[in-house]
Amino acid sequence: MRKLNEGMDVKLTLVSAQAGYGKTTALSEWAKQCDALVAWISLDKQDNDWTKLWSYVIASIQERIPGFGQTVELLLPKGPSASLETVIPALLNELNQITGKLVIIIDDYHVIELPAIHQSMLYLLEHLPSHVHLYIASRTDLAIPTARLLAKGELHRIIMQDLRFQLDEGLVFFRDMTDLLLTKEQVTELFHQTEGWISGLQLAAISLKRSDNIAETIQQFSGQQHHISDYLLEEVFHHQSEQVRSFLLETSILSQMNHSLCEAVTGQMNGQEQLEKLDQLNLFVIPLDEHRNWYRYHQLLSDFLQPLLFRTDPDKWMQVHIRAANWMENYGFDEKAVEHYLEGKQFADAVRLIEKNLHALVQTKSIVLMKWISVLPENSFAEKPMIELFYISVLLGVGEWEAAFSRVGQAEIRFQALQGKLSDVEWNQVMGNIYFFCSVVSYLQKDLERTSAYFELVERHVPEGSLFQTMGRNRYQGYASFDDHLAIIHDLHAADAFLLKWITAWKNKKEYPFIGYLYASYSKLLYEWNRLDEAEHYANEVLGRKDVQPFARILIHIGISASRIQQAQGNPERAAELLAQLKQQIDSPDYKLFMMKIEAEQACLSLQQGSLQAALDWLHRCGLTHTDEVSLNRMAEHLALAKVLVACERTDEGLYLLERLYRLLEAEDHLRDRIKVLIVQSVTLQRLGQTEAAQLKLEIALQLGEPQGYIRSFIDEGTVMAKLLTDYLKAQKASSISNNPPVSLAYVKQLLQALNIRAEDNPSMKDILTEQEKKILLLISGGLSNKEIAHHLSITGETVKFHIKNVYRKLAVNNRVQALQRANELKIRA
Repeated sequence: MRKLNEGMDVKLTLVSAQAGYGKTTALSEWAKQCDALVAWISLDKQDNDWTKLWSYVIASIQERIPGFGQTVELLLPKGPSASLETVIPALLNELNQITGKLVIIIDDYHVIELPAIHQSMLYLLEHLPSHVHLYIASRTDLAIPTARLLAKGELHRIIMQDLRFQLDEGLVFFRDMTDLLLTKEQVTELFHQTEGWISGLQLAAISLKRSDNIAETIQQFSGQQHHISDYLLEEVFHHQSEQVRSFLLETSILSQMNHSLCEAVTGQMNGQEQLEKLDQLNLFVIPLDEHRNWYRYHQLLSDFLQPLLFRTDPDKWMQVHIRAANWMENYGFDEKAVEHYLEGKQFADAVRLIEKNLHALVQTKSIVLMKWISVLPENSFAEKPMIELFYISVLLGVGEWEAAFSRVGQAEIRFQALQGKLSDVEWNQVMGNIYFFCSVVSYLQKDLERTSAYFELVERHVPEGSLFQTMGRNRYQGYASFDDHLAIIHDLHAADAFLLKWITAWKNKKEYPFIGYLYASYSKLLYEWNRLDEAEHYANEVLGRKDVQPFARILIHIGISASRIQQAQGNPERAAELLAQLKQQIDSPDYKLFMMKIEAEQACLSLQQGSLQAALDWLHRCGLTHTDEVSLNRMAEHLALAKVLVACERTDEGLYLLERLYRLLEAEDHLRDRIKVLIVQSVTLQRLGQTEAAQLKLEIALQLGEPQGYIRSFIDEGTVMAKLLTDYLKAQKASSISNNPPVSLAYVKQLLQALNIRAEDNPSMKDILTEQEKKILLLISGGLSNKEIAHHLSITGETVKFHIKNVYRKLAVNNRVQALQRANELKIRA
């Protein structure tokens, strides 16, 4: 009690010990005599949910302070995407308005695993008013950083050594709380066996009451705590009446219970009487409210009883789960009902409830939903289109592409046949979603034309968008393969036309966050082509859209792109500021994974800005090594690591990592990142003085980059790249094969010009245009329209637009007339 009282001088008191050390008992006894208002929240494994947890916190405070939290409740349905920005600040505002002391106790916090909850809890603690105190009971240390709180004297810890009984306390326990007349030596022996573990002593007392030979029974208490608990629980259990044993076994499947639920599960009509009897017998049943309406079993007892029931009576196991599921469904606890239906093998009922709640589950409980569907027999949802589609999305997300491709094809045929069996609205929803997955498959197969055709079908059937377009909106899963289009698409000219077409088609839709992925990719594409003003325009457009803000998967792409644009435009402070802001905006259960991406980008930016120390600091804390297994999803971090290793003269390690990255990218056919790796290899070899090897790597990168017009990937390397390109140009001019070079000299000169370096023998810039661009310029001079030029050259109208934009940029003009005048001045001829 004294140690718990000391917690009223700090923000956070952590009561940490394994099961059975009396954490809950100590806190509940202390709460009764505390002179402050106490709000109590008990958690179980079903409460590992952001919105649910904070709803519980507000509801528990409302029991003490009527009307509390009304402003916060309005924000909660938005879920974790709004947490740090709106919900937690709103909660803090209301806490600040409370006049007296308030204690918030959260019991069994160890069941919480979501990083988003930990992040919001840390934010709450950092800004907690001085009159509010948080007490957390957990079997494990907190998954939130507490070093700063400890250093400031704002954390008070109560650990196992504080909670376990000392010998003198054990003597009092057996003297005052039991009818046993044990000698000091016998109590000492029990203490040796249990190490002061309170639950072990409690179980021992129950067992010894029935023993004919106390000394012999005490000698049998040996082994580790879980062995002792199993032995003692079995002793206690078998000495109960048949009715009590049956009640214990059948209700052990429940995480929480009241008399009505117990009666439904057991068929016994005296549920409240049974619960109170267990409470009186001290049989490890814990009341969850002051009125003793709701109870739960101690985890030790539950862990003992459930396997016993499953092992001894499998039919009863299924039966009680089905009864529990029926009760849960009748009272509106659909998620818990699904869990019980699955345990009871009632798959049709589980599917029915999943389908009923699918839209909400996809958006907020996708991990739970995946777990459920993974245990369902496939034939149980064969005629449930939306569940089938979610299953396909899971296959795509975990990289089972071939299996997903096969199911998409089968589903398209099967669902088309449902026309007439479903209402028009339902059928359109089904087909719109399946066409979206068809578009995903086409995209993964690098077929943008077919992707676009499926987008048109999506637009026809579900113009408001597919449910699955925004699934996992703030999760990391599938980061590289699905969101970063340029990582997988080789044809940048086709990507230009594709992205611009659908941005134009969808940009006026107010609630269509999927477009954010396209904006982010188009901004990156324009950046690569060094069209910085346009790239900035599209980045700003998507950053200004409210519908995109909750989507971490979009924000990280657009935020990094926006930072690179600012750096390229000569605004280094703004570039760094954008990345810092991005870290504040990301709110995701996968927060740490997103932070790895952003911090890797910050390290690269530090190198560009000449701050080697900041990059070294990242190297020491990032946890990456050059020998790690390389993966596509962590390509940005691996490449950043290689750059930093080279910068701090650990070049052998950097080159080893780069070579492994290149082999992976070649095997996976990722063009853009292959070019980037080749460039870093070339720059590294140049710095080592290995000029010939550097030029070989550069030439491969130029060969791969020229057809698609890669610019920034080269020129972002600065003066080292300028030296490489200048030497390459001289070598090509001196070469006997210069009439048919592997890379056009015009492309090399274009890159040098972008680096503000003029080729010595090219004052007229007459070679700055490609042969195709010269042909288009000639046709423009003949008065042909874009459509006529496309027909004449057998290319698409979008490709013509692309080349004309390039001509305007290279000649620094804005229209056809100016282009022709400038070409004439420079004596450019086709």
